[in-house]
Amino acid sequence: MFLAFEWHQLLQPQFYIEHGGLWVLLFIVFAETGLFVGFFLPGDSLLFVAGIYSNMLMASFVQTNSSFINLVLLIVLISIAGILGNAAGYWFGRKVGPAMYHWKDNFIFKQHYLQQAHDFYEKHGGGAIIFARFIPIVRTFAPIVAGIVCMGHKKFTFFNIVGCVAWVLAMVAGGHYLDRFFIETYQFDIKKHLEIIVLAIVLVTTAPVIIKLFLGKRNKR
Repeated sequence: MFLAFEWHQLLQPQFYIEHGGLWVLLFIVFAETGLFVGFFLPGDSLLFVAGIYSNMLMASFVQTNSSFINLVLLIVLISIAGILGNAAGYWFGRKVGPAMYHWKDNFIFKQHYLQQAHDFYEKHGGGAIIFARFIPIVRTFAPIVAGIVCMGHKKFTFFNIVGCVAWVLAMVAGGHYLDRFFIETYQFDIKKHLEIIVLAIVLVTTAPVIIKLFLGKRNKR
């Protein structure tokens, strides 16, 4: 198995699900939303694919014999991981966040990522915690910025829970029911075409970031 490993597989969400299972999935969700080094990990596409493989993922955790219960339990577990991840990012921001504005760029940290999250937060306020869940990179830094600006703990917790549940529910349930729809209606297994599905999700979710960067460069000219 190790001899067949290729680095590009780390960008494929199905790789983590097939070789890591539920616990690796939960750790990635926690890391991507709670550790500033987790911005490169697959987020939206990982949850979407997790919905497709919900029965397989939950089989290693509990035997329910119910596809719906498996889906609900998976959504609950991922939501908890995401909520805890954001909470960790928030407290990290409260403790050491201000010093991050003086850090130098390196392989895993870029100042403009932090600035993007800050600008997004300034524009949308507390709602940024909810919106950021659906935007790659920004969702990693948004809770840190909330901690830096000392957003109230109760206010942050409210937006954190609402945003995380909405994000997980939309992505996981979307993958689960889209897979069922295609199988029951067209006898078409989207598991065999995950590369196209994942690419489409990446393009849709990263479009706002790409557009913002493009417009920002044009405005500077």
